[in-house]
Amino acid sequence: MARIIAIANQKGGVGKTTTAVNLASALSQTPKRVLLVDLDAQGNATMGSGVDKRELSASTCDVLLEEVHATDAVVRTPEGFDLIPGNTDLTAAEIELMDEEGREQRLKRALDPLRPKYDYILVDCPPALSLLTLNALTAADSVLVPMQCEYYALEGLTSLLQTIDALKQRLNPALEIEGVLRTMFDVRNNLANAVSAELVEHFGDKVFRTIVPRNVRLAEAPSHGQSIVGYDRASRGAIAYLGLAGEMIRRQREREQKEKVA
Repeated sequence: MARIIAIANQKGGVGKTTTAVNLASALSQTPKRVLLVDLDAQGNATMGSGVDKRELSASTCDVLLEEVHATDAVVRTPEGFDLIPGNTDLTAAEIELMDEEGREQRLKRALDPLRPKYDYILVDCPPALSLLTLNALTAADSVLVPMQCEYYALEGLTSLLQTIDALKQRLNPALEIEGVLRTMFDVRNNLANAVSAELVEHFGDKVFRTIVPRNVRLAEAPSHGQSIVGYDRASRGAIAYLGLAGEMIRRQREREQKEKVA
């Protein structure tokens, strides 16, 4: 049964899509059965996975509007994980859903039948606390929060945590923090090191030990329609995301062992 993980942070440019695509690819190498859901109207996760967002027969928009079953929207990527692609139609979907009853539950209803087929379902969220993000958080078991170690990112994290707490009370009581991932990290930057230490002090073991460095190869990979694992497996970026996949699998194993004991 798949664990659904929303990759969310309302602050843009923190590495959400980079994390979604590269983590999907890294997990599929382990090998795990992985589905990536592109819930961002920019469609960057779709393009970064090697799928052309301009030539889709079905997308997350059709799934949310319940015009297509989620299974029929799934496409296989060149790197071995499955994808429900997204494009600009998602903006229209969000507008159409505004007045619908149970609009926050659309993604959950669509993904529930797919859970037995996968080990992980990753949802790439837009950089805003929109209806699309609420759909992701309602469907998810947990939230993975990528963030840069800078002052404004800390403020954004506080807002996101408040939203998660409010959503737990109203829509998804079981939602938890999967972890905080430090991205685009530069060890030479004193502020980054200070914010990193503050994160660890505040969140403890919820902060992933894996740190994603600033890496040119990581920035180049999407332009080739590849993850960093497919583009340059020996790069520091690829090593980081493969390490993150391993760390997540270990955490999942520990969770399952605790549940058995309980």
